[in-house]
Amino acid sequence: MRHLERSASSLDTIAGHAEHVCSVAEGATLPPGIQAVSSSWQRSAKKYRLDPLDSKAPRILTSSELKQLREPLGKLIFSAQEEMDELYKVVREAGYTILLCDSSGVAVAHRGDDARASQFEYWGTWLGGVWSEEVEGTNGIGTCIVEERPVTVHRSQHFRSRHINLSCSGAPVFGVDGRLIAVLDVSAIDPELSERAHALTGALTIRSAHAIEERFFREQFRREWIVAVAPPERDAPGMLLAIDNNQRIVGANRAARTSLMLDDRGLRAGTSLWSIFERDVDLFRRRDRSDISARLLIAGSNDSRPALVTPPDHLVSASSTPTNCNLHTRPRLGSIDISMLPPAPQAHGGLSPGAMRRLREYVEVHLDESIDLSMLARVAGLSVHHFARQFRQSAGVTPHVYLTQKRVERAQEMLVQTDLSLAEIAFTVGFFDQGHLARHFRHMLGTTPREFRWSQR
Repeated sequence: MRHLERSASSLDTIAGHAEHVCSVAEGATLPPGIQAVSSSWQRSAKKYRLDPLDSKAPRILTSSELKQLREPLGKLIFSAQEEMDELYKVVREAGYTILLCDSSGVAVAHRGDDARASQFEYWGTWLGGVWSEEVEGTNGIGTCIVEERPVTVHRSQHFRSRHINLSCSGAPVFGVDGRLIAVLDVSAIDPELSERAHALTGALTIRSAHAIEERFFREQFRREWIVAVAPPERDAPGMLLAIDNNQRIVGANRAARTSLMLDDRGLRAGTSLWSIFERDVDLFRRRDRSDISARLLIAGSNDSRPALVTPPDHLVSASSTPTNCNLHTRPRLGSIDISMLPPAPQAHGGLSPGAMRRLREYVEVHLDESIDLSMLARVAGLSVHHFARQFRQSAGVTPHVYLTQKRVERAQEMLVQTDLSLAEIAFTVGFFDQGHLARHFRHMLGTTPREFRWSQR
């Protein structure tokens, strides 16, 4: 028995949507509301060779298939439970389901109305549903995985005509190594749902994904100090650092790795926290069993950030109360009270013209390699502690931002002057992958690498 017909969609509408998708995929002028998913439409049509008129239902994995995928993610699923419950309380009355999907797009955990389970299974928005972009085309889960950014796909923004009554918002969840491990998604089957109303749900999904990511990070580093650094703007991901008793950084989330130029090699080598921030060892001498408010100055800049320092779990749990035992893993990046923090310290200094020239030359030659803060400091002839501060004074941006700018500039040149694929260009200019290049390219230039290349030819 079919549980739901496409109540608002005639065959003409479906055919019209398919024609519209194909025209955009072939390079037609982008209409309003499509820019955010146009690259995905093009991938779906040209790379995956999907048919927008394909009416096949999404695949639902069997229990045994699902079990094999869930087992490696057991700790993440456990960490996500509370956040998924809280999000579901907010969106359940609007008929949403919540899916936690693995990095291949399979829903490994969910929240939804069991009375409507057969309906959700028909649409694929249920436990075991497979939503990779390669299989289903543009959608909030699969496209989020490919582009590694929050993605909202409302009704006709989907690639496949079958999905034009669906609205979904996916937000990435990154692991302690900075790589994508899951997507949190909210989906509704409602042809009357407005884009504005669904956008509000998307914002809630991003916030919950950040909380899941933070809780999982804290679970993995329960025995360490956790430094939570507030993001520079609301709803952006904040930095999380795990610090041992010698104030060495032993763990960093994706935001910290990106902002502070940290990588696995530097973490294994035992990078000191004080090579990144101005020294304040008193923070780690206190024996508070609650969070310690602080303001940290990024070395080499006047950029200070409010932060909360959480002591190791064995210190917090010494009082043995349930509240304190849960303190270490409770997310709090989104609730750091800036007004209660001490005033920001000031930074001074600047690099000599000769040091700046050596740095520019070094970056030009080694742009395709992994360049960390310690390498640049050696080229400048300074300690890491002083280098970043003086670089910011001279260049006006942090070393990480400078490197990113140079990589995007080199990518622009190669997009115009060569026929290399986007993946090859990304690797050549020092980005992790094509998605990494696309995110920074769009952020700096307001367009995608592919759209930029087309505009220059």
